[in-house]
Amino acid sequence: MAIQNWIMNRYEKLWNVFGESRFTREEAFKALRSIEGDAFSEESLNVLLSELRRAGVLIVETDLVDARRKIYMLKRPKRLNEFVREQDLTRADLEGLMKRAADLIRTRVDYEFILILLFLKRVSDKWVVEYRRAYEEALADGLSPEEADKEARSAVYHDFVLTDECLWDNIRRDPTRLAESFSLALKVLAEKNPELQGVVDRADFIRFAESRENLEILRQLVELFSEKRLYEVSPDILGDAYEWVLRYFAPEKAKEGEIYTPREVIRLLVEMLDPKPGEKVYDPCCGSGGMLIVSYKHVEEVYGKDRAKELFLYGQAANPKIRAYCKMNMYIHDIRDADIQLGDTLLYPKHPLGFADLVLANPPWNQDGYDEDGLKRGELWRQRYVYGFTSTQSADWAWIQHMLAMAKDGGGRVGIVID
Repeated sequence: MAIQNWIMNRYEKLWNVFGESRFTREEAFKALRSIEGDAFSEESLNVLLSELRRAGVLIVETDLVDARRKIYMLKRPKRLNEFVREQDLTRADLEGLMKRAADLIRTRVDYEFILILLFLKRVSDKWVVEYRRAYEEALADGLSPEEADKEARSAVYHDFVLTDECLWDNIRRDPTRLAESFSLALKVLAEKNPELQGVVDRADFIRFAESRENLEILRQLVELFSEKRLYEVSPDILGDAYEWVLRYFAPEKAKEGEIYTPREVIRLLVEMLDPKPGEKVYDPCCGSGGMLIVSYKHVEEVYGKDRAKELFLYGQAANPKIRAYCKMNMYIHDIRDADIQLGDTLLYPKHPLGFADLVLANPPWNQDGYDEDGLKRGELWRQRYVYGFTSTQSADWAWIQHMLAMAKDGGGRVGIVID
């Protein structure tokens, strides 16, 4: 059977009961409750009526007898893909959405949840569109609906493997179980896509929603993100929205050990180093991936999108959360092949010495805890720290030496942001 959008599914149930007749909210609830049982809640009905109205298939009128009551009427059925009103989202639209999300959480909630919701919404919306196209093509090729459904779910048509539990509209279906549904969706998504393990399944939505206040914040965030369909948004615009969140919460990022580097500074550094197709670019403390993404975009602008895929990106981050931000940022920007490793770069570098054409970074200046004894407990210290060791108060000289050691001999370029 072809996949059913939950809105379309319940729309059809209401249509079978009421057709074009008028009905009240209470009658709609009773009708759906009798079909779906106790699992259908008042909150579910609120979401459904809101979505049907937004889709333009529900007429809402004021009761002539009681002005406090609403009377509803459905418009004639449409194909599922007509339910989604496509419109071009601008950079301002998405930044406005992120601003409203940021206003909701303030400093009460980890902004990681905004990033994960944005990522999952994009992945889900894109998967649904890819599915529909593949399903319709399969039907046109003569496959049965069951065969077309199986074919359209094949990984060959999608960036990521998703099951029904991972789809945004299915997660949102029952507002009383949002935390459980998100936890399951992210767990399944990581299991089906090994490259997302440790990236999307880090956030604990169930623990997050233990308090009533946080559960309400989550509900409002979900409704906010549900206002827009993200499948047609360009990676550049979507990436800018993602990075708006990173920039907005830069003070929080500093507490986690990362200083946000302004993109204007990164662009200047990248233009000076001028990465080219076929080269390897390395950031030893890559943070959210800004240096690598701007390098990729530079090659894309100068040499074209196809040639940008010939640029090889490498990074390392010591904090698992920061690494997750970086990998999501890469995917949001439609960069799939970056090699982002986890580990303490000064002690345990994950990439070979002298391999990079470009090494660029904004290291954590004045980082403490890396004196001679500490550095000698790490790997490859003889080859990297040939010009001396650092004091326990500042690892600046260790970072510089490491970057020099990672650049190719006789042609490697190194760029450093000095705070």
